[in-house]
Amino acid sequence: MSMQVEKLDNNMAKLTIEVSADDFEKACNDAYNKNKSKISIPGFRKGKVPRQIIEKTYGPGVFYEDAADICIRNTYGEELDANKEIEVVSRPEIEVTQCEKGKSFIYVASVALKPEVKLGKYKGVKIEKVSTEVTDADVDAEIEKERRANSRTIVVEDRPVKDGDITVINFEGFVDGVAFEGGKGENYPLTIGSGQFIPGFEEQLIGAKIGEDVEVNVTFPEDYQAEDLAGKAAVFKCKVNEIKETELPEADDEFASEVSDFDTIAEWKEDLKKSLTEKKVASAKEEKENKALEAAVENAEMVIPDAMAEFECEQMINDYAMRLSQQGLSIDQYLMFTGMDMDGLKAQMKPQAIKTIKSRLVLEAIVNEEKLEANDDEIDAEIAKMAEMYGMEADKLKESIGDREKELMSKDVCLRKAVELVAAEAKEGK
Repeated sequence: MSMQVEKLDNNMAKLTIEVSADDFEKACNDAYNKNKSKISIPGFRKGKVPRQIIEKTYGPGVFYEDAADICIRNTYGEELDANKEIEVVSRPEIEVTQCEKGKSFIYVASVALKPEVKLGKYKGVKIEKVSTEVTDADVDAEIEKERRANSRTIVVEDRPVKDGDITVINFEGFVDGVAFEGGKGENYPLTIGSGQFIPGFEEQLIGAKIGEDVEVNVTFPEDYQAEDLAGKAAVFKCKVNEIKETELPEADDEFASEVSDFDTIAEWKEDLKKSLTEKKVASAKEEKENKALEAAVENAEMVIPDAMAEFECEQMINDYAMRLSQQGLSIDQYLMFTGMDMDGLKAQMKPQAIKTIKSRLVLEAIVNEEKLEANDDEIDAEIAKMAEMYGMEADKLKESIGDREKELMSKDVCLRKAVELVAAEAKEGK
């Protein structure tokens, strides 16, 4: 077994991997043993047909496809592990170039290689100063959230619709006088001002009374997901069935005593300001790190191959699909609800994927440049955090963690050190 590496432009490469004729023959025999129970030939019991008879009946290449899969699966990862000079950062595109009886098996894997990074200025980058000030308006906004969380909805019968009301409506949409599919609804709950419907729709319901018929004239956006409606004028015939409004409690001492640990609104506000300040300091630290890293990335030079960005997109989509599944929603259902397909989702995620890749590569380059390392105490601290997360004892978790896991922890610690270094050296302007 051997591998030849041909480096191409834009950090792409072709890996030509050759598997010996003996190993290919062994793979063919493994493929025969895997499939023989499924093959029936007159005169032989099922599963007992000799390989030579099957190949004579169906051709010598009957087991080649499975044998090729076996060869690729057994050799690709092994060859990459043995060749430390390259680091593959994409899924391989495989092309079999030789697959014949008595000859070596040869295939080519087209892959993206980890790009080289030319660091620019990463120490002393200039960034905008991040404020940690908490204003009275910030405190009032928190109280407003709590008021809304403790609000109640009441039915309104003695006035027309106003902004902020919760309405229940019937509607049917028409384009050029013809009703269109998906444009009809009955007893639909719509909060006026929520922006849930087409721009201009909700505002035209303001002033309508219960039981009153209202014609709403709108124009669908040019980028509307239903192409047959995009950019077209439409008339919705609506009827208001119900009007409800949200009633908020007064922000007074009584309310403070009910929703907080304090007897007065003044004491509660003081505590809110303290907790908001703590959150804002933590948030400002993270924002400063992000801004400093963005500046360092902007000053660096690298070429990101499309295959690497594609692979990162796939990883992001898999993570997103997992989060959706925790909410009882599949990725296919999400695409249906949003009117997107998988290519559209990848296109939407690609800019963030490239940003993530560049940030990671720059941080890795800084780790190498600064010779940053993680000591045993820092690794133990990471294990302690993980143990707390999973409700385990740190010592027992440490015993179960292998060298590979510790290596990944060490890498994470070093990347975080690189972020902290760039942020600490950054110069904040006004």
